[in-house]
Parts: sequence; C-alpha cells; structure tokens
Amino acid sequence: MLARGSDLLAVRIGTTGLRKILLSTLALATLAACDAQTQDAVARSAARSTASKVVVQRFPGIPVEPSLNCVIDNANAQQIYALASESVTGPTQSSVEIVIEIVSKPETLTCLAAEGLPALIR
Repeated sequence: MLARGSDLLAVRIGTTGLRKILLSTLALATLAACDAQTQDAVARSAARSTASKVVVQRFPGIPVEPSLNCVIDNANAQQIYALASESVTGPTQSSVEIVIEIVSKPETLTCLAAEGLPALIR
C-alpha cells in the first residue's frame, strides 16, 4: 500500500514537528492580518520570549530584563522576525546565534554596560 504525500510528511517530520509547523504558520497568518504597528509589537514580544530563554541559558547571572531590552532594541527587523518565529517552538541553535550576534554589536554592548551593569551592582 502506498502512503499519501501528507502521510509521508507526517512520518518524515513526526507529529510534534508537524504541530510546530502548523502553529508557526497559524501565528504568522494571524500576524499578517494586523497593521504594521501591531505586527511590530507582536513580533517584538514574541522575539523577547525566545531571547529571554537564550539569555537565561547562555548568560546566567546577568539581569534579564535590562539585558532583554538591550537585545531587542538593537536587533534589526530580520533578527526580530527570526526570533519571533521560534517563540512557538522554542529556541534553537539559530536563535542562540542570533542573540549572540546582537549582543556582540557595539551599540548592544554599550547598552548592556549602561543598563545591565548598574542593575547587577544594585
């Protein structure tokens, strides 16, 4: 008996993977229906969710809120949308690399020194 295309897809990526793809697609479709300002706010919030998990895991001991503000405020649109797309499925190696890339920017380092360090000293 030959399997149908959708059956092969489900077998190849698994039920959990298929669920993640469907949830991501639904989230992106919902986001597309919003105006630009709402899209930006939703994307930044979703990106913040992913970035917070990366910051807590990769940079233990630093103040999370000020650090997240610096990361999100210094991310470009492509980075925001990439991080936002992983808010449903959870952080991947790609999101870790994106956060590290953002943290490595001179303007992010300046922000972290100004905002994160004082919070750490308090």
